[in-house]
Amino acid sequence: MKKIKRRDFIKAGSLVGGSTLIFGCGQDQPGDAPAVRTRQNFQWNLVTTWPPHFPVMGEGVDKLAEWVDLMSDGRLKITVYGGGELVPALETFDAVSQGIAEMGHGAAYYWAGKIPAAQFFTAVPFGMNAQQMNSWLYSGGGLQLWEELYAPFNLVPMPAGNTGMQMGGWFNKKINSPNDLKGLKMRIPGLGARVIEKAGGSPILTAGGEIYTNLERGVIDATEWIGPYHDYLMGFHRIAKHYYYPGWQEPGPVLELTVNKQAWESLPKDLQMIIRAAADRSNILMLAEFESKNNAYLKKLKYEEKTIIEKFPNSVLSALQQHAQEVVEEMTENDAQAKKIYTSFDKFRQDVGDWAKISEKMYFDFEEI
Repeated sequence: MKKIKRRDFIKAGSLVGGSTLIFGCGQDQPGDAPAVRTRQNFQWNLVTTWPPHFPVMGEGVDKLAEWVDLMSDGRLKITVYGGGELVPALETFDAVSQGIAEMGHGAAYYWAGKIPAAQFFTAVPFGMNAQQMNSWLYSGGGLQLWEELYAPFNLVPMPAGNTGMQMGGWFNKKINSPNDLKGLKMRIPGLGARVIEKAGGSPILTAGGEIYTNLERGVIDATEWIGPYHDYLMGFHRIAKHYYYPGWQEPGPVLELTVNKQAWESLPKDLQMIIRAAADRSNILMLAEFESKNNAYLKKLKYEEKTIIEKFPNSVLSALQQHAQEVVEEMTENDAQAKKIYTSFDKFRQDVGDWAKISEKMYFDFEEI
């Protein structure tokens, strides 16, 4: 191999690991030594679990890439690939871990098969809402635990979106009691799937594009998806009779941004902070967009489509809550990492719950006479 001389390297510049080094001379320094300014540019790839430009989530990642470009003055450019464009959607975790792509966006509970404890960083049935999850992550030690969990996989995680409170799902039959969950074939991921299994149902995980057909043909009896906006776009109201709330399975699901550790450490500190700032902005704006759109589309479903919107009976919610506790206890019994994370999660949930009972809950429960 031909050896590159230092003077040729400086003269021509270089491309190293997807980055460009640009040198220039500034004003003379003491001792007549010329000052050297360095500009290092990076070109990264970001893979997602969402279809290309998917409403809110995929679109939010597109915006994140634009913000990073603008804030870095073009020093860090990110090309976004939807699920299946560069790697299959559910291989996002491995792709970023192995350095095939520098960044990824998805939801931590998709990796339950690799890291069961990762599910705590998306949503826990009957757990915390979006506001409380953010508080735990940013101010309650949750983010540090998340970083510890992902470190062996060569990943740096951070929150970058939240869907807010979800709906309980679409059902082809009325749910009057816990007995109606027995034998129920339901599309549901994460810890919620294990809860449905405990209740006597059969959880089924299918790709988003297959849900409508499976529900229409009776392959599944019920499905949860996200909320009124996305559910309306999927057309579930045309094939399922009953739309239930609340979304006990995902009260405030966090969306994640992951960065390959070596790629992260190759960045100067200011670019690292720019990525964190863009992720934080995504976290705020995605939640705001979900709240706005879900409100508008709930009205469309109710008044234009005449959808039957029903609350789960208290007996059903109580049974599901009991099964959720059993699932968590079994999960943490023999998994030290899961136990450590859930202990932190549950303590924060109880503490913040005491405040919520006399603040927002009392406010929203109040009815003017």
